[in-house]
Amino acid sequence: MIKTIVLKNRPKGKPSLSDFEFITEDLNLTINPGELLLETAYVSVDPYLRGRMSDAKSYVPPFELHKPITSGVIAKVVASKNNKFKEGDFVSGMLDWKTKQKSNGDGLLKVDPEKAFLSAYLGVLGMTGLTAYCGLTQIGKPVAGETLVVSGAAGAVGSVVGQIGKILGLRVIGIAGSDEKVALLKSKFGFDEAINYNTSKNISADIAKAAPNGVDIYYDNVGGPISDAVLFNINKFARMIICGAISVYNNTELPKGLSVQPFLVKNSTLMQGFIVSNYADKFPEAMKHLTNWLAEGKLTYTETIVEGFDNIPNAFIDLFEGKNKGKMIVKI
Repeated sequence: MIKTIVLKNRPKGKPSLSDFEFITEDLNLTINPGELLLETAYVSVDPYLRGRMSDAKSYVPPFELHKPITSGVIAKVVASKNNKFKEGDFVSGMLDWKTKQKSNGDGLLKVDPEKAFLSAYLGVLGMTGLTAYCGLTQIGKPVAGETLVVSGAAGAVGSVVGQIGKILGLRVIGIAGSDEKVALLKSKFGFDEAINYNTSKNISADIAKAAPNGVDIYYDNVGGPISDAVLFNINKFARMIICGAISVYNNTELPKGLSVQPFLVKNSTLMQGFIVSNYADKFPEAMKHLTNWLAEGKLTYTETIVEGFDNIPNAFIDLFEGKNKGKMIVKI
């Protein structure tokens, strides 16, 4: 019997368990020439999936109602009639939320469990690491000695961005939502300073204190009031990298915030959004650096592992309550 998770309703505000439906089917899993049978091992849940649950125009098509949800998955090849893959291989790719599924192999990459934990290929050696590296290097264009501020810093992308910043010689300040996360940023990830936005009485003033020379690069994962506070501290020719806006993903009304144009004009600042596929030509370079830094111990990562296929929706919802440290992954 195969379990599948489909999108039952388009969420209104924050997603709830009632927006998902579990279907159990006795499917024919006989594979044809060129196909392989995959057994899901790890599933990545990410904030951007929330956007695909709405039917608003975006950079990728929305999920269809009553059809399987897809995300980054690590799967084991349990049978193969495809000469590119053999039984026992592990692969990564954008796959359905199913316990087992067939594939023709398109879009799948072999991953080596001998070189890194399998889950790392969904995080620091996967889309997470590529997003961190490409956004920081291609838009941020860091110069040693500059100051980098990262919001959502204890999350999957933010924690990698900060570490790459340190490797490249930046002063790095992280913004996160608990004292525990603030401590983690400094002790494990090597950030110079960290700010708890939930206890800060004045985030802008706290950023100014942590960044006495101003902010040269801002890697924005959250949007909202935190990003407004950073604007008051940007230097001339600052670069603002817009990766995500988790603070407003579940809003049912248009968010209110500062008008950014005066800050950008006054400081000749670049503000650019991106999706990681914009920089596909940089992926080989990024993977080479990420793999080497990980092997050399210059790069580390934290995961929040949730056990069980049935807990995938819960793990996804927990992202919006900040319950993850680093990458949120479900182990099947």
